[in-house]
Amino acid sequence: MSILVDKPKSASYSDGNIVILMESGERISFPVAACPQLWGQPESVLNDIELSPFGLHWPQADEDLSIRGILAGRYGAKS
Repeated sequence: MSILVDKPKSASYSDGNIVILMESGERISFPVAACPQLWGQPESVLNDIELSPFGLHWPQADEDLSIRGILAGRYGAKS
């Protein structure tokens, strides 16, 4: 059985939001304020995003978010 999964093509920080462009062309965004680990980080940290087939990683903030979690409204652990 094969399951097709839409993967992130690019991600960036813009105007207080993380914006993700998926391979399908779908655009997903969420406010940085929703993610405790990213909130308050400088723009240089927020723009340093590594992509994986299933999510995003911010090495300087030591934060990982899955696309599945983002779509479900889960943006990391609450402090």
